Amino acid sequence: MLDMTQVRSFVVLASELNFSRAARRLNITQPPLSRQIKLLEQELDVTLLERTSRRVALTPAGMIFLVEAQKLIEQGNTATTAARRAARGSAGSVRIAFVGAATYSFLPKFISAARTTAPQIELELVQMETAEQLQSINAGRIDLGLSRPLIGSHYLESVCVALEPMMLAIPRAHPLAANRRPALNMLDGEPFIMFSAQARYLHEKLARLLAEARITPRIVQHMTHSQAILSLVSAGIGLAIVPGETRTACFDSVVFRPIDLREECIAELHAIWRPDNRNRLLQDIRNVAVRTGTHDGHLAGKNL
Repeated sequence: MLDMTQVRSFVVLASELNFSRAARRLNITQPPLSRQIKLLEQELDVTLLERTSRRVALTPAGMIFLVEAQKLIEQGNTATTAARRAARGSAGSVRIAFVGAATYSFLPKFISAARTTAPQIELELVQMETAEQLQSINAGRIDLGLSRPLIGSHYLESVCVALEPMMLAIPRAHPLAANRRPALNMLDGEPFIMFSAQARYLHEKLARLLAEARITPRIVQHMTHSQAILSLVSAGIGLAIVPGETRTACFDSVVFRPIDLREECIAELHAIWRPDNRNRLLQDIRNVAVRTGTHDGHLAGKNL
């Protein structure tokens, strides 16, 4: 039987190819590390490393064994995680991707609700843009996405979990900051920071809003993310129309105002998934997402 301590020591040494650095990473001295490697070679009956006074190098056998050793360690970590989840009563995990916009308000409330109502389900979270989420969900790498509405042809299902009114972000020193509810036509000719075409959903929504109102602000910058847009507004570069939840971002020199519009302009956040996803826990977590939006005062939409 292989000793996993020896295997881990070999993997660290193979990555460093230096006994001194490897020993420091393992929090041991060099003599114990040398003994572990020697014992491992004796157990395998092969030479894994070539050692000289100047260098350490993997032998051909060492290169092959390194690949398998890394797999052994990964399998051991997986087994450990599974055992700990079982001890905690965990039912399994759901892999969730989210866009940056979800982090302002919805995601913290959703995670809190999931921990309260479904503590036995592990949430594996990763930030991804909408296009990357689409690919990952189709490939089965992600169970649930939190993104802006999907555009174009696709085979995924979705449900609206949050609705955000768009708001005007104004530099505090700008004259419009004194207006409690600026009219859209007040933006005509003003320096304006626009969502770029990479943020397709919000770019098209705002472009349509301005075109229909026949308003032509002076676009000075295009940005993909709300955080970047607000940083430019904070610097006094221009005005911007952003989803309302971004007002929770920490920009003291930015004032947020509702906009006087003929029709309300809303940004939607959707939960998206593959209809043939086999993760039996997905439905439970999806329900949590819908309830989070409903309890937060937002209307949960219908499947699209």
